[in-house]
This record gives sequence, C-alpha cells and structure tokens, in this order.
Amino acid sequence: MKNRHFFVVLLGLSFLLGCTTLLVAQEKKPNILLILTDDQGYHDVSYYGTKDIRTPNIDKITASGMRFDNFYANCPVCSPTRAALLSGRYQDYVGVPGVIRTYPDNNWGYLNPQATLLPEELKMAGYSTALIGKWHLGLQSPNTPVERGFDYFHGWLGDMMDDYWTHRRHDINYMRFNGEIIDPKGHATDLFTQWSVDYIKSEADDNRPFFLYLAYNAPHFPVQPPKEWLDKVKRREKGINEKRAKLVAFIEHMDDGIGQVINALKTSGQYENTIIIFTSDNGGHLPSKANNGPLRDGKQSMYEGGLKVPTSISWPGKIKAGSISGGMQLTMDLYPTLLDIVGMKPKNAIEGKSFYTTLLNNNVSKTNDRPFYFTRREGGTRYGGQSIYALRKGDWKLLQNSPYEGYELYNLAKDPLEKNNLINEEPEKYKELNKLLMQHIQQGGQVPWQRPTKK
Repeated sequence: MKNRHFFVVLLGLSFLLGCTTLLVAQEKKPNILLILTDDQGYHDVSYYGTKDIRTPNIDKITASGMRFDNFYANCPVCSPTRAALLSGRYQDYVGVPGVIRTYPDNNWGYLNPQATLLPEELKMAGYSTALIGKWHLGLQSPNTPVERGFDYFHGWLGDMMDDYWTHRRHDINYMRFNGEIIDPKGHATDLFTQWSVDYIKSEADDNRPFFLYLAYNAPHFPVQPPKEWLDKVKRREKGINEKRAKLVAFIEHMDDGIGQVINALKTSGQYENTIIIFTSDNGGHLPSKANNGPLRDGKQSMYEGGLKVPTSISWPGKIKAGSISGGMQLTMDLYPTLLDIVGMKPKNAIEGKSFYTTLLNNNVSKTNDRPFYFTRREGGTRYGGQSIYALRKGDWKLLQNSPYEGYELYNLAKDPLEKNNLINEEPEKYKELNKLLMQHIQQGGQVPWQRPTKK
C-alpha cells in the first residue's frame, strides 16, 4: 500500500514537472537578430531578380519569412534612421534630425539622454542585449552603447570608416570593446561577422533570450570588397562597370557574413527560436552605382529611392514562408513590433506602430491614411544647417530636397516614379498636407539637437 501511495505521488510530481516544463517552453521568448546594413539599395538584393548580384543568405531570410515591398527608412541618411529604430520615435523628436559627426561645426544631432531605447526595454523583459558593428548615435558619454541599454558592445562608435582595413575616421580610432579602445586587424565586415558568431555561440547555454543588433558599415562608401570577392564578380559578370563590380562584391561579401551568422544560430540550436530582421538605414548611394530599382534618386534624397529599403523578417513556425506585405511601415515601427512580440508595451509614448498582426496574418494591404513624416537636417552650402522634409499620407507625397526650393507634390498611386509634380494642380491637397507637416515641425522643434555646452 505504501509503495502504491509513493508511486501515485511520484506520478503526480512527474505530471506537474512536465506541465511546468511545457509552460516554460511555451513562455520562452524568442531571440532577436536585427541586421541593419548601411546604404543598401532597394534592389541590391537578388530576391528582386536583380541580375548582376547574388545575395543567397538575404534571399533565404526572405524566402523563409515575409518580404516588405513598402518599407521606408525614417530618413535618407544614417544617424536619424538609427535613432528612430532604437527609440520608436521620429528622429527629430529624440534630437537626431541629422547626422552625428566628429566635429561640432558639422554635427546635426544629439540623442536625448532621456529617450528610452529598445535594448533598455528588452532588458526589462529578461533579454541580454548586444550591439555589434556601427553605433553612430554618440561618440562620448552619456550616449555610448553600454550607457544606453546594451550589455555588450563590440564595434564602431562613429559614422563612416575611411578605410575598412585600418578602421579610422579623421585619423581617429572609434573601434571599441564595451568602453575600451581596440585596434583589431582585418576587414570590418569580417570582424563584425566573427564577433556576432562568437556572441551567438556564447549565448547558447544562457537561459535568457538575446537581442543582437548587428549593424554592418557595408556597403557604405568607400566601397572596399576583399580582392577575391571582386575577382569572383568580374569573372561572373562579363563587362560589368568597375564601380558596380566593386559594390556588388562588397554586398556579396557582407551577404556571406550574414550566412555565417545564421549558420551559427543553426549549429548552436537557436535558429528555430530566433526572429531575424533584415533592413537598411536608407536608400542606395548612386555615385557608388547602387541599384534602387525603378525608384527615383537615392541616398540623401526625399524621393522614393532615398527612403525605400529592402526589408525581410523571418520567424520559424510563426511567419508564413514566402509571404509578402505591401503595407507601409517605417523603421521606427520595429520597436513596438518587437515589444509586442515579447509581450510588452512601450514604457513611454512613441510614434512607431506595431505590425505584429501583419507578421502573423500575412496582411497584404497596400496603403493606409497614417501620415509618414521624414526629416533631415544638414550643413554645407546646399542646406546651410536647415532641414528638408517629406510627408506621405495615403497615395499622396509632399516633399522638398532643398530648404531653398519649394515643395513638390506627387500621387504615388498614379505616378510611382515621381515625375509629375502636382503642386500647382492640387492646391487643396497641398494645403492639407502642409498643415500636417507644420504641426510635425513644431513638435520636433521643441527638442534640442545640439549637445549642451558646459557652463
């Protein structure tokens, strides 16, 4: 009788332990791998059928998940988009309307130290957080990665690199391991890839989920692919333009690195529970022979070629493989979407909107009436420290590419290549959009974008 009683108790405990294990497994939050490339053109991926480039690893992310055909960067240049990505807010609302640079006389942003960033939120959800690669949101305290929510930083504090092998900008070394200055040898793309592989392997036995923000400098100019990659492209693509060959090789080299990172997830047993996001910070750089598809213009421009970016998201067992979304999203929308996925709401009010239901339900809606605002502040004689703006609402888009010239108005449904300026034919639509844009400018104007001077 005693043995029977013991057996029943043991059976009950086993059942409870099994339920507990199942519950833990069900509640296990996914790892997040967010890959941000630098200046990658809208059609500089082979999944759109671009004939002279091969990006098999980016293509696999796309094929195993959802492709976004109307995904917009928050800005046609670097720092503002990164600020929007990590804050979930319009970049001018967190003090980064323009590019953060080394020298104060040509610096156009200062990330608000009070802004809550995505790694801070994810840490509250139990995540370990890492940034490998390019930061570009501050060169000194309080705006360094380890002070803004990242447990681990291995990468580049600054903007562009003057050379991908020597890793300097204005003869300054911005390579860091957490807060320590380092001087590693090798091509920056290879370094960021290897550091990411090492990080993923180190997380395999950690019970916490991880958020890895992998931000490559490539393919931002100077375009410097390793020789063997350039030779391979030239052998394959007979008669290709020299500049284009270098850019294609540069991107293919980076794509190979992305493949190594994803393979590390698979070999460490973490792939099946990892969301992978691939996107770019702005449109492709035309002088480097980027391919923005049929879109007008490229990096730095408020036309579509400066703002639309290749984007795909995979999540095994959750996102339908091979699905396509024509809905419009902004970079800053990734913030609330990822929080939504892990069961959190943003700590503070943000402008980003979650598209979690789109990911799960294969929503293919093309347009909505939500206004999308774009801001860029810049110096030099072309901008003089002033800002340019754009607003898309539904099918309509209002924009300017110089603070000294008037606005242009386009109906993107009828004129996706932005050839027919309707500013004179549609005065009421111009007034409507201009009113909205002025309200946005007024709100952004309340936020300082210069580092406070010490008194």
